[in-house]
Amino acid sequence: FTATLSSCTTLGIVLLLSYLPLGTTFATKLCSSDIASAFPAVPSIECDMRAGKINLSEFIVKCPANCRETKEKVYGTGVFASISSICNAAIHSGVITNSGGKVIVMKMAGQAIYKGSFANGVRSLSLPNWRESFSVSGSADLTLNKHCWKTPICIGKQALYSNQIEKRNMSTEYELFPHCKVDIAFLMDGSWSIGKRRFKIQKDFLVEVSQVINVGVAGAMMGIIQYGAETGPKTVFCTDSGSHFFSDANGNRGGAPNVAVVLVDGWPTDKVEEASRLARESGINIFFVTIEGPDENEKQNVVETNFVDKAVCRTNGYFSLPITSWFALRNAVQPLVKSVCDTDRLVCSKTCLNANDIAFVIDGSSSVGTGNFRTVLQFVANVTQEFEISDTDTRVGIVQYTYEQRLEFAFGQHNNKADLLNAIKRINYWSGGTSTGAAITFAADQLFSKSKPNKRKIMIVITDGRSYDDVRAPALALNIIIHDPSK
Repeated sequence: FTATLSSCTTLGIVLLLSYLPLGTTFATKLCSSDIASAFPAVPSIECDMRAGKINLSEFIVKCPANCRETKEKVYGTGVFASISSICNAAIHSGVITNSGGKVIVMKMAGQAIYKGSFANGVRSLSLPNWRESFSVSGSADLTLNKHCWKTPICIGKQALYSNQIEKRNMSTEYELFPHCKVDIAFLMDGSWSIGKRRFKIQKDFLVEVSQVINVGVAGAMMGIIQYGAETGPKTVFCTDSGSHFFSDANGNRGGAPNVAVVLVDGWPTDKVEEASRLARESGINIFFVTIEGPDENEKQNVVETNFVDKAVCRTNGYFSLPITSWFALRNAVQPLVKSVCDTDRLVCSKTCLNANDIAFVIDGSSSVGTGNFRTVLQFVANVTQEFEISDTDTRVGIVQYTYEQRLEFAFGQHNNKADLLNAIKRINYWSGGTSTGAAITFAADQLFSKSKPNKRKIMIVITDGRSYDDVRAPALALNIIIHDPSK
């Protein structure tokens, strides 16, 4: 999962517009480049605004003039309790004068005691203890952009603060997910069909998502990749060389699930199936948010039919959100965040459950017997039940053997779970001798010679006893581990 173009240019992919690594966090990069233009002004507050009312770890505000006359209460000296007026705490500390100005607020842990004092015309009070504290700093020429560039780690959402203060109180509108610990990359559609208005809708959407999931080191980490009309999502999923987006160097935390959310206007202009498979095999949970998808007349223009099912982590509907209109994109915030934060259902993080080709090689010799053979088939069905069955997920093939071998069905012959389970039930017991080594070789030739290159290849041999031919040589040739449960 890479954000470099070195290996993708041969595919006619021209431009990756912007690449935002996880390690510097979502907010840091929103302060930079053209995205900063969405938040050009430091938000103004009233004199009575308390630090505890703003659910951000670090932010910038602009205080009005004459706050000192309001006598809004301040508790502490240097470090203030969060029930204090931000502006009067800034005047008390000498960060601004009574004429107002810009203030940087840094949250910190609560203190056991806050000592009052008199400074710059403001009397602060003492307080035994409080759950949260803050400090203030600033300079006359400070701007939001400069601050974010000066701060290597802009924790959380301070660059999004103006949106929170001026537009809405997120906590009253959405269910919040403060403990959502995932590493998430958003792929923004910057193609020619978007335009400035729709591009801003995407940015507003990401703002709201970041507020709901509490972006920061204790919660979710966010990065942004923008792709253009000729670039397509395939560029982002191209994995054959270069540094990977979800890497330690880019801030990947290791213990947090990796999630990629792709925003698409209509449909991709390139094919995503193979590239997405590589990403899923790396443990990346892919979600697609498709806005204004193709209608019946437009479907003939789609490069890859059923592109969503071929790209997402699972084809069960959980990882795809079709949105009928750009103006309804905001309605996807809650369902998307709820899905992304349910880490138990992010099955692509559990790489054992990702795209596999599993071959069952079943002993059908006379010594097994009809009853035991049905038991074996039930075991195979139970194992199969645990996997997502489709051409892009796990495929199953079965060989039954005696002295001879019989291909019951090949990979991809049954591409949904119901059909596969029915096919397993219909397998008839053969009866005969036991040539396990020949069966292993047969399965390798008949099944794995046709396996897709990016599938994990697994062979499970089930037998009730000794073979009449050599087993170890064929098994070693295929790196098969022999396990005898009787020992």
